[in-house]
Amino acid sequence: MSKTLRLILGDQLNIQHSWFEKTNPDMTYVMMEIKQETGYVRHHIQKVVGFFLAMRNFANSLQNQGHQVAYLNLDHPDNTQSLTGNLSFLIEKENFNRFEYLLPDEYRLDRQLADFCKSLSIPSRHFDSEHFLTSREFLTEFFKGKKTFLMETFYREMRKKYDVLMDGKEPLTGKWNYDQDNRNKFRDPLLLIAPKVFPKNASEIVGVIHTMEVETIGSIDEKNFEWPVTREESLQVLDYFCEKLLDSFGEYQDSIYTGDAFLFHSRLSFSLNTKMLSPLEVVEKVEQYWFANQDRINIAQVEGFIRQIIGWREYMRGVYWAKMPEYATLNFFGHERKLPEFYWTGKTKMNCMRHSIGQSLEKSYAHHIQRLMVTGNFALLAGIDPDEVDRWYLGIYIDAIEWVEITNTRGMSQFADGGIVGTKPYVSSANYIDKMSDYCKGCHYDKNLKTGENACPFNSLYWHFYNRNEDKLAKNPRIGMAYKTWEKMKDKSKILEQAEKYLENLDRL
Repeated sequence: MSKTLRLILGDQLNIQHSWFEKTNPDMTYVMMEIKQETGYVRHHIQKVVGFFLAMRNFANSLQNQGHQVAYLNLDHPDNTQSLTGNLSFLIEKENFNRFEYLLPDEYRLDRQLADFCKSLSIPSRHFDSEHFLTSREFLTEFFKGKKTFLMETFYREMRKKYDVLMDGKEPLTGKWNYDQDNRNKFRDPLLLIAPKVFPKNASEIVGVIHTMEVETIGSIDEKNFEWPVTREESLQVLDYFCEKLLDSFGEYQDSIYTGDAFLFHSRLSFSLNTKMLSPLEVVEKVEQYWFANQDRINIAQVEGFIRQIIGWREYMRGVYWAKMPEYATLNFFGHERKLPEFYWTGKTKMNCMRHSIGQSLEKSYAHHIQRLMVTGNFALLAGIDPDEVDRWYLGIYIDAIEWVEITNTRGMSQFADGGIVGTKPYVSSANYIDKMSDYCKGCHYDKNLKTGENACPFNSLYWHFYNRNEDKLAKNPRIGMAYKTWEKMKDKSKILEQAEKYLENLDRL
């Protein structure tokens, strides 16, 4: 008689998976909280709590449907704190004669489980997670023979393939992309709408995390943990986004405002990346809601959101599987500096960095422009080792899983891949930050100064970055204007001296 053990990882909480259509008393599903996964980087405590709560709720849902579930809490006496150690223990203890798992989305776990299966004396098999809209290999085949993977080309293919915002073979309104309409600065606090939250007491899990001496970063209100940790809560967040936030999302999706961490963003990334929601159901819900409410919601709001889901999200996953494991070693600029201490504390005189990092430590969240054009921008200008940057981003954000984090960080943010993801480095001086935020108001540093005691560090570091990397960037057609401007500047030496001074004293900024 077949007695099968099936593994479900913490980011595979897809209750709609075909695995769960029928119950089978000879099939046991195993889930586990392990130090292997809490310790490969230092994670934000809200991230650890969020995953554990979501996993426990998912296990309960399976049991309520009649499935057999073996769940190892972090402090379970039989927990070896190792994925394969626990699997080996259970297979031997319960005499399982078959092992099955869903394909992981992280390379390290994919290799670990593949090697584990090779060592088994019982049959094993893997299955697709049934979550993504493309296979692991799709991007490689789609861009076969190309050096650069252009996201816009991929995005249009996804729109056509899934008939999203389409009129036959052409985009609705005749336009594919409304990115130019998504760059407004937020100025009116009267428009703000509180996010949909689900306060719950997480004291028990926080206590276990401390007892088991799991090292974490950031803070948590353990009696009012607000992230959605069930499919039902996640669906409510999706509905709330459509009804309350969608009509302003696109217009302000790149805006940063110190008075509100979330603005009109959906807060669905954790639900999506743990697979409590599927990308297709999210996109279809938003599209259908827009069709029914076109009188008050323009297409730019909707297209900007859909581009993030079936464009960037699927695209980044495709790059990950096309380029790993080499991708994790790429360092196009040869950057080697350590991450400044204020990335872990938020203690810096730069208002934009203090707020973005402080918010990240407090909420385990920052939206894409804060990550790309503030914290990521500074790390690139300052020449921080991309390994250090990767570890920080992977640990601090509740939605960070390597397949989506490393391509955004090492690729788009740090240009460490030399242009696979982005066609140019995403760097800016204080001008862009001031254009998109209220950060520069009241800052210790002067956004208008390149040199001098209170000159904004972003200004001199911006030109220092271009100067030191001229051999690598001067021929890039998208940034030729920057070098023409640099050539005409009369105070080059002073600007470079200012930047060098800041680079020598990063922890004091």
